[in-house]
Amino acid sequence: MTVGGLTLDAGALIAVERRDERVMALLRKAVENGFQLAVPAGVVAQVWRDGRRQARVANLLSVAEITVVDLDEGAARLCGVLLGRAGSSDVVAASVVLCARERRHTVVTSDAEDLRRIDPHLPIVAI
Repeated sequence: MTVGGLTLDAGALIAVERRDERVMALLRKAVENGFQLAVPAGVVAQVWRDGRRQARVANLLSVAEITVVDLDEGAARLCGVLLGRAGSSDVVAASVVLCARERRHTVVTSDAEDLRRIDPHLPIVAI
C-alpha cells in the first residue's frame, strides 16, 4: 500500500458485498494501519441497486475512514482530459484514476486493464 491509502472501484465494492475474504482482510488491515479509503461517487452509482440487499456495502460506506468523492465540474473536466489521452470513454474509470492520483492512493480493482489504459503507472491491487 502507498502512504496515501486506497481508492476502491466497483469490483472492490462487489467483493465486499460477496464477502471476499482477501478484500475484507485488505480493508481491515488498511483501517488498522490508519489508511484513508476513498470511493468515487460514480462507483457507488455503478453498484448501488437496493440498500436493503446491500448491507455490507452500506456499512462500508458509513465507516469513518471512507470518503465518497463527488465528481464536480473541475474533476469532470480532468476526467475528460484523461479519457481523451487514453482514447477511452469510461467516465467512472477515469474518476477512479483521478481520485487515486489526487490522494496518492493505490486502487483496489477487478479491472486493472481498463485503469492501466488510462494511467499505466497507477499503483493497483488487482482482486
